[in-house]
Amino acid sequence: MKNSGYYSQFGGAFIPEILVSTFDELESAYLQARDDPSFWKEYLELMSTYSCRATPITRLDNLSEELGGASLYVKREDLNHTGAHKANNVMGQGLLTRRMGKKRVIAETGAGQHGVATATMAAKFGFDCTIYMGAHDVARQRPNVFWMEQMGATVVAVTDGSQTLKDAINEAFRDWVTNMDDTHYVLGTACGPHPFPEMVSWFQSIIGIEAREQMLERTGSLPKRVYACVGGGSNAMGIFNGFLDDDGVELVGVEAGGRGEGTGQHAARLAYDEATIGVAQGYKTYFLQDRDGQMQDTHSVSAGLDYVGVSPILSHLHESKRVRFEAATDDEVVAAMQRTVRREGLIPALESSHAFAQAYREAPMMSKDDNILINMSGRADKDIFTVADAINDPKWREFIIDKARGYQQEISDA
Repeated sequence: MKNSGYYSQFGGAFIPEILVSTFDELESAYLQARDDPSFWKEYLELMSTYSCRATPITRLDNLSEELGGASLYVKREDLNHTGAHKANNVMGQGLLTRRMGKKRVIAETGAGQHGVATATMAAKFGFDCTIYMGAHDVARQRPNVFWMEQMGATVVAVTDGSQTLKDAINEAFRDWVTNMDDTHYVLGTACGPHPFPEMVSWFQSIIGIEAREQMLERTGSLPKRVYACVGGGSNAMGIFNGFLDDDGVELVGVEAGGRGEGTGQHAARLAYDEATIGVAQGYKTYFLQDRDGQMQDTHSVSAGLDYVGVSPILSHLHESKRVRFEAATDDEVVAAMQRTVRREGLIPALESSHAFAQAYREAPMMSKDDNILINMSGRADKDIFTVADAINDPKWREFIIDKARGYQQEISDA
């Protein structure tokens, strides 16, 4: 499947000459670590003692009965430290950064979960840390920004372009070009120049390795379908990796349908067939772009899926028909999240809720003998402002107004 960072025609490393030696150093360190059994042992030890691995599988008893089709199981990455799958990748890259002798890390973030995870890793390993985040995402993910700053990270609000994830990635690369000697860029998803897609997928594969073993132990069989939301693709590649060689397991990636197909306000690269192949941000994949190759603005209620490109590995799996891609709209996602909260007491992140929405749509049409697995890539603590606004909760609105009045009074008294 792969040849020098390519997955069929996708991938590669389209980087400026000044970064070639840095990428060569990173690839060498990664390959040496991958070939060293003691590294993976150290990684597993770190994740088990610091990050609550192995995360469990939970059966959705109430919704399985209510929907009346396949039994629903959930891989609980929300129980990972920092509340999402992101810790898997950043802790692995933290070990690599230490191997390379570097003292500073930078990262991009959309929903803020990768930023929080990177800041956490930096605090644990003693690295200086700078996080780049689109100004639009800073505004809608303020709780995560607060925790990044509390852990000592410098959060830079990026005001270029659409002020979302793609712009944060661009700014992080600009930083790296001028600080290569002492800085490692902890890219958060399975995108970007080689070796990032492969390396991030490798660290995230811990999800699928665990999930496959757990489903066999719990149910005696593999799931009929596995669902994961897809932004850049790290959580999807993580869980899909456990089942890629199992032809009887259908893999379903669910993208951000935003306000719907044909609206120009979504981030569905593959499900809506509106993306075209191009090269940007150091790699070749499907991007939402115009005829001149200019990146288009994207939209999603979930900041973490609001991205213009997709993992080159997933583009390959799409074209080879190993992964089926669907999309869930903002309204469907919020409804799926509310349903899960009310019926099961789980609080999936808006990103993860895309996978839940598609699973809920398809489960009733399946046999009661079938099991399906949903990757709950994170929890929705960070989304409380967005969700409360989306459902127009009157008590939350009253709370915000009262807080604003209190702050205004404090300013007046000062």
